[in-house]
Amino acid sequence: MTSRRQAGPSGAAFLLAQLGAHAAERFAQRVKELGLTPADVGLLRMIASQPGRSQRSLATDLGVVPSRVVALVDSLERKGLVERRSGETDRRHHALHLTTDGQQVLMRMRSIATAHEDDLCAALSTDERSQLANLLQRIADQQGLVPHVHPGYRNLSTPR
Repeated sequence: MTSRRQAGPSGAAFLLAQLGAHAAERFAQRVKELGLTPADVGLLRMIASQPGRSQRSLATDLGVVPSRVVALVDSLERKGLVERRSGETDRRHHALHLTTDGQQVLMRMRSIATAHEDDLCAALSTDERSQLANLLQRIADQQGLVPHVHPGYRNLSTPR
């Protein structure tokens, strides 16, 4: 009988893709309970880390066209999680801020994210988790990935 490990691809690139897809699917299931998508969560986190930032700066960081960010922010605004305020120096530009509800959702998301990581990394010790994170960060840096930005934003269709 052939063991599971011998039956198919097992290289690091394949395992990263397999685990990445699995992790993304599980995370999407977890945040769906809050009425959010992983893209929503990422935007909330980015806005919270830099309150008052512009939609254009989000588009630049995400590597997408500004109109895509407008649609994503529209969705968060409809959910009552983000508000646009007129810019202090240029009223044509909107400064993005989390609402009180947005801040509360972000706090809930932090516990969901911690539980998600704990679940995915349950087979590893604390030291092994740290070592894995460091190794993956080295790979991400070498590949030129934008820190703290999921590359999936480039593949999102515009929300309706």
